[in-house]
Amino acid sequence: MKIVLKGLVAFAIVLAGYVSISWYTDGDDFVKVGDKVPTFELQSVSSDISTANLEGKVVLINFFATWCPPCVKELPHLQNDIWNKYKDNKDFVLLVVGREHSQADLDKFASSKELNLPFYPDPERAVFGKFAKQSIPRNYVIDKKGNIIYSSVGYNEKEFNKLKAVLKEQLK
Repeated sequence: MKIVLKGLVAFAIVLAGYVSISWYTDGDDFVKVGDKVPTFELQSVSSDISTANLEGKVVLINFFATWCPPCVKELPHLQNDIWNKYKDNKDFVLLVVGREHSQADLDKFASSKELNLPFYPDPERAVFGKFAKQSIPRNYVIDKKGNIIYSSVGYNEKEFNKLKAVLKEQLK
């Protein structure tokens, strides 16, 4: 009986942690669909990006962390289904933002997972904090006029397919 009870308690703790990371909570968002994208700047080893550089582009911003299981599950799909398809499209920009990570953290993670996505560090949550309080992974699609036209929290196949459909429509 004690073993079963301990197992249920451990399961409940793991489930609570997963739910807090991967499910949407209204109070966590600072921006919503229809809003203008907040101004921000990101710097990586390969490039510097600001909202001024993004004008006239369709932008997908993905916020993640290397320790987040749903994030780690989503990233290969992001690479295979979106980045590999649109990386040569001059109207598309992908920003994969490592919340609370340094460039060194992101480089090590990308190498270990064999990912070649455009990673940007956000070690102090300076950019993430303009979009939300918590909960990752998060995706935002910004249209060519700078408006947020799609947002999601967490990862599941159905929602990821919606994301792909939005990008396909914007980039046709």
